[in-house]
Amino acid sequence: MIRCLAILLLLPAFSASAQTALSGADFDDYTRGKTLFYGFQGQVYGVERYLPNRRVIWSFLDGDCKEGVWYEQDEQICFIYEDRLDPQCWLFTRSGTGLIAQFEGDPEQTELYEADDIDEEMICYGPDVGV
Repeated sequence: MIRCLAILLLLPAFSASAQTALSGADFDDYTRGKTLFYGFQGQVYGVERYLPNRRVIWSFLDGDCKEGVWYEQDEQICFIYEDRLDPQCWLFTRSGTGLIAQFEGDPEQTELYEADDIDEEMICYGPDVGV
């Protein structure tokens, strides 16, 4: 409940299109070693843990975590995950409240915002085990 309230209070002050895109080096400096929660339209959207060597772990907060990597391409930060090999590219900028991520740098697409920065592990359940 508190996390949801924090997300609503931390709506981005500026649109991603009005800011300068983060370079890969700037993105790495800002995110490395952090776990960032992202919001979308006032709701918790997902969480990502940023590891060394541009590795990440993503979850839609359902305990199903996906490992991946990121790279810089044409002012965007692109992610490839273990279950999805087509790149998911985002234009990252910074506002007074944190990161803003605009899908493919297109103002008509999804725009996520940094909702919370915590210093604890995200919940990832193990793989499904059959009988």
